[in-house]
Amino acid sequence: MRTTPSIIVTGSPGVGKTSHCELLAQNTGMKHLAINDVVKDRDCHDGWDAEYQSWIVDEDKLLDTIEDEVKGGGYILDWHACDLFPKSWIDLVVVLRTDSTLLYDRLTSRAYSEKKLQENMDAEIMQVLLEEARESYDEEIVVELSSDTSEDLEQNVDRIEKWIKNWKVNNFKPTA
Repeated sequence: MRTTPSIIVTGSPGVGKTSHCELLAQNTGMKHLAINDVVKDRDCHDGWDAEYQSWIVDEDKLLDTIEDEVKGGGYILDWHACDLFPKSWIDLVVVLRTDSTLLYDRLTSRAYSEKKLQENMDAEIMQVLLEEARESYDEEIVVELSSDTSEDLEQNVDRIEKWIKNWKVNNFKPTA
């Protein structure tokens, strides 16, 4: 039986996923699992895509690699997609959204190619990741949060921390 939930923090590149995950991990003691790092460090890819400047993810290998860890609970998954993770692993899906003007500036500062920049902007504007989350998980565990400012970050982390405390009260019953 899990004593701590597992959470996905997802959204387009540049919305603040890693900042949220790092602060949540620091404040809660949960483990931040940056999926991009797992893909690279644990060889869960089929090579490098030069056009998009990213790894070509082997999703089956990725899931096999992290399954034992994540199923046990206590993880905050940080990735731009969420639909590949089994429902049984996940207790909360946080979809971060950012104003498109702010996102454009953030992505431009990362020196993304024009194609990669436009694809990510389109995905954000069309709410692709939010819809993916809603289609892949039960409605009651998908939360959309704004991530435009440092105040948003603090408020979001506080809200998620409260959710974690409530999850523990409602789901973890210590044995006598």
